[in-house]
Amino acid sequence: MKPALVFDWNGTILDDADALLQTTNIILGRLGRAAIDMQTFRDRFDVPLSVFYRNLGMSDSEIETVDSDSSAIFHDTYEPLADKAPLRAGARCILETARQQEISSIIVSNHIVDPLRTQLRRHGIDDCVAEVLAFESRATQFKSMSKGERLRRYMQAYNLNPSSTFIIGDMPVETDIARDLGLISIAITGGCVSESRLRAAQPDYLIENHHTLVTILRDRGLFETS
Repeated sequence: MKPALVFDWNGTILDDADALLQTTNIILGRLGRAAIDMQTFRDRFDVPLSVFYRNLGMSDSEIETVDSDSSAIFHDTYEPLADKAPLRAGARCILETARQQEISSIIVSNHIVDPLRTQLRRHGIDDCVAEVLAFESRATQFKSMSKGERLRRYMQAYNLNPSSTFIIGDMPVETDIARDLGLISIAITGGCVSESRLRAAQPDYLIENHHTLVTILRDRGLFETS
């Protein structure tokens, strides 16, 4: 069975932590609350976003306001900022190398399929990704199937071997998914969650960028050395 690479999207492939911080501060400003810095963002960020908002001290009524109309405030603010976000260092290289060596790259995300695919096309990497597993619409975000369950069903359908499947993400949830499904977990710093939180989740590997990931995969015999 062919090995596979499973990537989170936000903060892992797309370097959008700044866009998410800006979005958060715009929302806080509309509620009359003070802005936060990146360290506070990374210490408190979580999903679903209602948990993050609660971590920031928002009241139930404030959270209800932000979550109203399928989180329109968040999406209408975030998407234009995300349109300017670059890829993480080495992300293009890892995806193109995997494609060249006929290794499947899969995106599993808490984002929404259509805007995610738009970003893949914008960066010219859509042909490097075999499948996008994400929420169908704003209305279903965080309300239908979880990331882990989507991935479990996909792996079952395509007969992917857990012991040769790597999941790469910038949040503890990816390490939790790896532990649950028997995958190899790689946590990447510099995304949406602090390094201390990632370490506490105890991933198999902790990296700073995707260039290091290439080295790990070569050492594991997944990528051929040139």
